[in-house]
Amino acid sequence: QVQLVESGGGLVQAGGSLRLSCAASGRTFSSYAMGWFRQAPGKEREFVAAINWTGGSTHYADSAKGRFTISRDNAKNTVYLQMNNLNPEDTAVYYCSAGAGRSWLAGYLEVWGQGTLVTVSS
Repeated sequence: QVQLVESGGGLVQAGGSLRLSCAASGRTFSSYAMGWFRQAPGKEREFVAAINWTGGSTHYADSAKGRFTISRDNAKNTVYLQMNNLNPEDTAVYYCSAGAGRSWLAGYLEVWGQGTLVTVSS
């Protein structure tokens, strides 16, 4: 069974940076895509970024392009989300997601960790 543990959230001022981490276990991490999603208060969970199984291809929501970078370390079974130039609209609980295949096009498993809260103050 896939398990996901997110970390790295916190309180940051607008314009600041944070790096989120997600440790995955329960299957061969390097064989699957991974993604990041977020859920702001009172809103639906939304896609942020995805990375394919090798790390050689990435995909971003328009809101993340140019500011966020997703990466992975298959030796550590960990996926990262580097977030720069944060603004208050980025305030949300961030979740990583386990891909159902090698590409994000295969979708994601219905497995979620506890998430990590990111709060951006103005």
